Amino acid sequence: MAEFVHVASAAELPPGGVTVITAGGRSIAVFNVEGAFYAIDDSCTHEYAPLSPGTRVGEIVTCPKHGSRFNVRTGGVLSLPAVVPVNIYPVKVEDGQVYVLPEPQRGRGMPHKA
Repeated sequence: MAEFVHVASAAELPPGGVTVITAGGRSIAVFNVEGAFYAIDDSCTHEYAPLSPGTRVGEIVTCPKHGSRFNVRTGGVLSLPAVVPVNIYPVKVEDGQVYVLPEPQRGRGMPHKA
């Protein structure tokens, strides 16, 4: 069973920030969205371009290669050409330090329309 891996202090990853770690053989992007921390695979499921350098508005990151959008909270894919969600990872903050559990959990697909 994997253990939580230290990412950074919360102060080192301010709101709007992103950092990438390698843990469990995976490249994981950790985002600070208005003080909440989320972690996803740092790879677009369309053509495996890194997501961390993509533009972000709130909890939505856009792949810089072909424009697929993903929700960093749920892993859900929000636009083509990607159709598969990204994996998400549990994150915890203890004593001002951010940790990620490098056990992938399947993101929650395409959002449902109301």
